[in-house]
Amino acid sequence: MTVNDVILDLERKTRIGMPEAIFCAGKTVQQISRAIAQATDADSSILLTHLDESKAAAISTTPFDYDPISQTAIAGPWTQPVGAPEIAIVGAGTSDMPVISEASRTLAFHGLASEQFVDVGVSGLWRLLKIRDQLADFPVIIAVAGMEGALFSVLGGLVPGLIVAVPTSRGYGICRNGETALHSALASCAQGMVAVNIDNGYGAACAAIRSLGK
Repeated sequence: MTVNDVILDLERKTRIGMPEAIFCAGKTVQQISRAIAQATDADSSILLTHLDESKAAAISTTPFDYDPISQTAIAGPWTQPVGAPEIAIVGAGTSDMPVISEASRTLAFHGLASEQFVDVGVSGLWRLLKIRDQLADFPVIIAVAGMEGALFSVLGGLVPGLIVAVPTSRGYGICRNGETALHSALASCAQGMVAVNIDNGYGAACAAIRSLGK
């Protein structure tokens, strides 16, 4: 008996403006390949997230654009967005680059350019203050931080745009794999800030896209 264990939601873009992405952790190469085949048959490109290098190397479809830092891939034709970026991605440290890159790649797949400001965490507050005026011009800022997650509230008190907080699992001991940063985001007194789950750069990018009505 043949089991069709992969069924793409090909109507999702029509319903909500964004197509389905394939979360690859826990899926076999065969399952991922079947998902790609369904997208190809529908003349669609597809974004894959949490795809490790060994699985990526085993996928034979073309074109196939894999980024090892974000562990994302784009199967099918696509072009990098052009024009002035509408979304800033602000990262507390370079250790957060996998999550920053996942958010950036997700935005690019959806045709939106972004600008990255990395290693501007609050332990060296002058770095953040130095770019405050630049950040104030962006309608949406994706803020990425681990440790205690202080970046979220500080940004929320400095700039007018929507802050989408992404706690990361970077940190020692009591950071509890990102739970402390998540609690910091949820308990923030910065008005109107929103938060997504730990290490969820993809979800943050989708929240930014929805907020812009793109």
